[in-house]
Amino acid sequence: MMRDRRKKSKEISKRAALTIVMAVLTVAVAVCAAVFKKDNVLYAKAAGRPVEIKSCTISGADVVCQLSAGSVPSSDDGKYYVYADEVYQDGPTGKVVATVDAGSSVTASFPLGYNTADSNLSRKFLIAVKRGGQMVQVSDEHYITNPEAIASHTSPRRDAGIKGILPDLTKASKEELQELGVKQVVYNMYVDDICVDASVPGAIPFEYNGQTWYFNNGMVTKFDSMIKSFNAYGMQVTMVLLNGGRSQYTQHLVHPSAQGGDCPGYALNVADSTGTNHLKAIGAFLGQRYSGQAGCGQVDNWIIGNEVNARTSWWYTNSTSLDYNVNIYVKAFRIMYNEMKSQNANVRLYNSIDQEWNRKSNPGSFLAKDYLDQFNYYINREGNIDWGLSYHPYNSPLYDPYAWNGPAVWVQSGISTPYITMQNIDILINYMHQPQFLSPSGQVRSISLAEIGYTSSFGDDKQEASIAYGYLKAASLPDVDAFMLFRQTDDAHEMESHLALGLYDLNGNRKPAYNIYKNLGTANEAEAKARASEIIGMDIDQMISQNIVWTRGGTGVVQ
Repeated sequence: MMRDRRKKSKEISKRAALTIVMAVLTVAVAVCAAVFKKDNVLYAKAAGRPVEIKSCTISGADVVCQLSAGSVPSSDDGKYYVYADEVYQDGPTGKVVATVDAGSSVTASFPLGYNTADSNLSRKFLIAVKRGGQMVQVSDEHYITNPEAIASHTSPRRDAGIKGILPDLTKASKEELQELGVKQVVYNMYVDDICVDASVPGAIPFEYNGQTWYFNNGMVTKFDSMIKSFNAYGMQVTMVLLNGGRSQYTQHLVHPSAQGGDCPGYALNVADSTGTNHLKAIGAFLGQRYSGQAGCGQVDNWIIGNEVNARTSWWYTNSTSLDYNVNIYVKAFRIMYNEMKSQNANVRLYNSIDQEWNRKSNPGSFLAKDYLDQFNYYINREGNIDWGLSYHPYNSPLYDPYAWNGPAVWVQSGISTPYITMQNIDILINYMHQPQFLSPSGQVRSISLAEIGYTSSFGDDKQEASIAYGYLKAASLPDVDAFMLFRQTDDAHEMESHLALGLYDLNGNRKPAYNIYKNLGTANEAEAKARASEIIGMDIDQMISQNIVWTRGGTGVVQ
């Protein structure tokens, strides 16, 4: 969101087609565990570790871990040692929180220590045995997967419909947003805007895990007012949590491998105690304050980062390794998930990827499909949780005005399609129905189309029909929980790249697309459908219900 669309649109509009071979994620399983030595500690590699941590859950004031072993590993003393590591630690280097007799089926428990210096809420756990006088890791890592068990600020969700928008706050204050009839809004929050230290006058203190943290009173109270206003309008709030790296108070929240970058978004620091502890406090503070129980408003959905597969734009590090970058993101996501849901059990957390499914317009990015696969691999391996997917199914190229008739070279019907737009969004939906992607309860995950927009630069009529097509396609899919139109008012910089995405022009005038979007999802929807059908040249209900996909030649040059 708020991306540099001028740069990206130029990259996407290159005429030369780039063939990308679909990457297949293969997890090799070795027969025996290999062991290597580092800093005088033995580590077993992930492949072939004989002990499985089947679950780590909160029960009362304790954490209970269920352990299983097909073959009990040999050891000096017949014991399993349960280690609690911070996310930046690897191997048996953290704290031993429990010792139990080794066996094929074992239960280990230890104190949760919630809101203390020894809190285990967002740590990862592993099993080690003593062999030759040294500790050897014999399990993969596992996190607590039910942080909601201790939530004391839970509020009912404000689910009322999928129709949403990135709001223009000046119009919201004049009731123009309410008139549009949206049920959801999405907005950005930067950690560097809300975090300060004790030296800032009026800073809000927050005691957590044995430390005092400080938040910017002026900025936080502005968010309070905005969120409460949206709630009063009957709108659900989704907040995108970003790290802009701009503040003197938050440099330690920029990952060490992202220091020195020049991007609008940076990877969060999960590489040391300073960054990790601060992230825990931020998650707890935001989860509590915007739970709907603190008098500050209610945020039902948090998106952690924006288009995180776009490494050089929104989740910057200097590493080109997919595994390295996903690993950092998963650690930050785990922290925010456990801290927020320990405050409000009903809050949802989403990752965020763009539409570049199997083709990169920017060589510094990762393919969205590869990123999603690797993220899901780590989540399953370390304890499945109820994460949601935030997807941005823009046209390709971004300035292409036809949501219902995209370039055949980019929009295809198979899993190897270069891009997933609203035309072939069913590919993504079907992909998320695979068993390995299901939630812990066996359900398809919440899918939020949290950023989608269509330009009027090549005709108001095309924007009208595109918005109708996109919304109605999303509304036809039960797994889609949000359709967030980007944006309410045109942005001058985006328009330099033919991206006039607003429902209002720069002079504040409503475009014809305003009435289309206003009528969608209401008793007047038939009027919007009739107008869209006239522009498209086919009944839009038939096109969507029968999944009729039109494509045209070329790479997106407007005809």
